[in-house]
Amino acid sequence: MNPVTESEVRAACLPNPARPSRPALRQAPPELPVSDILAEIGRIADLPLPQATTLPPQAYTSEEFFRWEIANLFENDWIALCHVSQIPNTGDFLNLEVFGEPLIVVRTKEGDIRVLSRVCPHRAMDIMPPGFGYDGHGMATPHEGKPGCGNTRFFLCPYHFWTFELDGGLKACAEMGEAEGFQRDEWGLRGFRTEVWNGFVFVNLDGGVPRTVAEQYASLAADMAPWNPAEMELIVANEWDCSFNWKVLAENFMESYHHAGAHSKTLQPMMRARDTWTEEEKPFHIRCHLPMRETVRAEIQEKENSGDGWDNFPPIPGLPEEERFSWGLVMAYPLFTFVYTADSLIWYRILPVAPDRLQLLTTILVPKSSTELPDFEARRERANRAGIDFHLEDMEVCMAVQRGLATAGYQRGRLSHLEMPVWLIQRYLAARSRGTWPTMDRPAAPSQQP
Repeated sequence: MNPVTESEVRAACLPNPARPSRPALRQAPPELPVSDILAEIGRIADLPLPQATTLPPQAYTSEEFFRWEIANLFENDWIALCHVSQIPNTGDFLNLEVFGEPLIVVRTKEGDIRVLSRVCPHRAMDIMPPGFGYDGHGMATPHEGKPGCGNTRFFLCPYHFWTFELDGGLKACAEMGEAEGFQRDEWGLRGFRTEVWNGFVFVNLDGGVPRTVAEQYASLAADMAPWNPAEMELIVANEWDCSFNWKVLAENFMESYHHAGAHSKTLQPMMRARDTWTEEEKPFHIRCHLPMRETVRAEIQEKENSGDGWDNFPPIPGLPEEERFSWGLVMAYPLFTFVYTADSLIWYRILPVAPDRLQLLTTILVPKSSTELPDFEARRERANRAGIDFHLEDMEVCMAVQRGLATAGYQRGRLSHLEMPVWLIQRYLAARSRGTWPTMDRPAAPSQQP
């Protein structure tokens, strides 16, 4: 069998691809009530890791269960939308859609960052729908090469030309003088609860999350400190339109057992699957360690001793030695997902769209000093190419897994100890179904630290 080519994977995983529709699946899993799916997740999540199994297929295919996830995992929690370096100047904005909500992330005249609805309070027009709202109105200027990003002095609804300040306040609305009792200051764009933490912009759609981002991710703060993400620059951003469930991606991202297979020529030679391990279970995040082989460590040290570099960029100053020679994977619930490396931070923006679809942005962030190197563009391109290579390997297997989940041949598999993160994700789902968080009503699973 011929392997899937990069162009074929790209055609299936890029935004708005021109591709033929997928053939109908022969058989889909039988429907199950959400209560039954949650009961089964709860049962298997309480099994010890040596007895762990995979989830029922309906957890990845059911429209009703996906709606439960939107309401109980995502809309009521913090979702990372962008990094501050993507909107550094007054009037810089980013358009995106989150769980059906058209949003603008914008830097105001005061330098604050706001997340606003794009829905005009007059007649529900999206004031900047995809492919419309830039040209012909003289307000917003798109940033070349950055889809959805631009700069503007104010926002203009193209339907009736209602005009809004950068903070969402209504600036002008012609011919409204005869509307009885109309007060302009009551009709701005809706704002959503927004916080910036470690340089990342978060939104909470329902406004009711009981913790600040800093409180929720407090146990991550010390881990992130050596990278100082707030002062980093986002230098690479690739969009992927993924035809698989968000949990397929999260499970694949967090377990390194598949290095031996899917990444046998890219990551496995550097970081063997068998050497990876997962930290003790925590309420709000999972962290895994991917130590490099001793031969790779020796090669890195030899190159650095001779004045050459190993990574695409210089190492992050002040990294502990263990972090210098390993990668760190983090999934901070529900969707804040990233990789620590010696020279950069790789962040995934994951936005579930349907049971079998998500919008993914894969990015690379580096210290500002790295962007000032004379050969920065060449380094950036090398980093981008390497990232695309192993992301393409992941895209191919994730698409195949989603297809397999919707077939009659799917069987509930057993998990390896190297798939502890998959089991921890199950325990997170089970805890949220009980209205709590991992470790808060169950003992924490112990660390696998060697």
